[in-house]
Amino acid sequence: MSLDSIWRRPKVTAVAIVMALGLGGLAVEGAEHLGMINPPASLHFANPDEPASRNSFAPVVKRVLPAVVNISSSKMVKTAYDGGQGQDPFSDPMFQQFFGDNGGGRRFQPQQPRQQKEEGLGSGVIVSPEGYILTNNHVVDGATDVRVTLADRREFKARVVGTDPKTDVAVLKIDATNLTPIVIGDSAKMQVGDYVLAVGDPFGVGKTVTMGIVSATGRGGLGIEDYEDFIQTDASINPGNSGGALVNDRGELVGINTAILAHGSEGNQGIGFAIPVNEARSVMDQIIKNGKVTRAYLGVMAQEVTPAIAKAFHEPEVRGALVGDVTPNSPAQQAGIQKGDIIVGLNGQPVDDASQLRVNVSLMQPGSTVNVKVLRDGVTKDFNVHLQELPTETAKAERPDNSQQSSMEGVSVQNVTAQTAHDLGLPPNASGVVVTGIDPSSPAADSGLQKGDVIQEVNHRPVKDTQDFARAIQNSKSPLLLVNRQGSTLYIAV
Repeated sequence: MSLDSIWRRPKVTAVAIVMALGLGGLAVEGAEHLGMINPPASLHFANPDEPASRNSFAPVVKRVLPAVVNISSSKMVKTAYDGGQGQDPFSDPMFQQFFGDNGGGRRFQPQQPRQQKEEGLGSGVIVSPEGYILTNNHVVDGATDVRVTLADRREFKARVVGTDPKTDVAVLKIDATNLTPIVIGDSAKMQVGDYVLAVGDPFGVGKTVTMGIVSATGRGGLGIEDYEDFIQTDASINPGNSGGALVNDRGELVGINTAILAHGSEGNQGIGFAIPVNEARSVMDQIIKNGKVTRAYLGVMAQEVTPAIAKAFHEPEVRGALVGDVTPNSPAQQAGIQKGDIIVGLNGQPVDDASQLRVNVSLMQPGSTVNVKVLRDGVTKDFNVHLQELPTETAKAERPDNSQQSSMEGVSVQNVTAQTAHDLGLPPNASGVVVTGIDPSSPAADSGLQKGDVIQEVNHRPVKDTQDFARAIQNSKSPLLLVNRQGSTLYIAV
């Protein structure tokens, strides 16, 4: 029998093939592997009551999924024929070349802006049986209609209870029963390396769970929100995950997913950020109770302590928040805190950087008293500060400055006159030197020193004019500058 005749037979089995080739001794074993004969009665099957895997997050996910919802929002936006620019598309030179300026006696007029419906998708987390839902502000910002779809496919129209753009937190409310709220965890206990799950509805494909670890805590200075204290994770967070849950390995809510670092890509790059649930819960409680968020006010311009600044202040450790300026009549000034102080403690807890200081103070209650520990000239001092409510007009001054190392190469200055003081909004008797020119490629420009900055001190010594300035920098290879920028002072170190 030839091989050709074997392959042409429609019902030839593998056993027949190997027997025809003289491999009868291997036929039964090969057939068993191919599953083409009846299995022996001695096979043992898994107990259907046993879980599929002992090392699984399935029980955790099963508890969490009912609490995570899909949020769809819509709002009306004004658009024009040309995509919102409000210009005449037929005024383009190419059209005029073929049709003339008047178009045969008819002039095309630009269309009036019209309204168009814009829709968005996001996620949210049910946090109470009464129907309160935590999500991101940017998920519902400006929305005229917000709808929530539960895990059991019930759909409800949601009411926006309140929002806080400074932390990107929003609180919604639905009138529903038989809800399964999530268990609230403690984000302060999260450590780098802890397992976390991100749960949401990315790209609108449906409930999705991704796993990762906590990559960092207390992440700030990203320019995403005004108050940043993010949990960073490599659990995949994609568009549509915004407002979803970040849970620990016990299924407890520890964060609200809010942003990703994509570098030009719309997809996940393994760097995602979540608002700690302790911060989100504080904002939610204030919104529900007071209808708004109030923040405590210390009254300092805090900036990062770089290695150069630590060296200039003769501090062995790079830590804390440097006080670049103190707002007049603020709680900090009334307590005795001065520019040049380095804040290293708040109510007995260490302060690592300026961002952490801002967030921690903002979460405190106006009217409360806080113990502030500072380093001044190498000596530790304690101040009891009676916090006030943050005024709206001082919010800008409370933002941290990220000025980095600088040098004086490529910088030109001149004396501050009465006219320049007036132009810069300084007191008539202001002294110092104003930066009139700066080489864009110089280290000083890279550091953040700007044209219009008024240099008032060099290495803690007042500078009255250009001669003082020249002498001060001549004998200093690493000058520490105190500059006045638009009415606020900050330090810049080499």
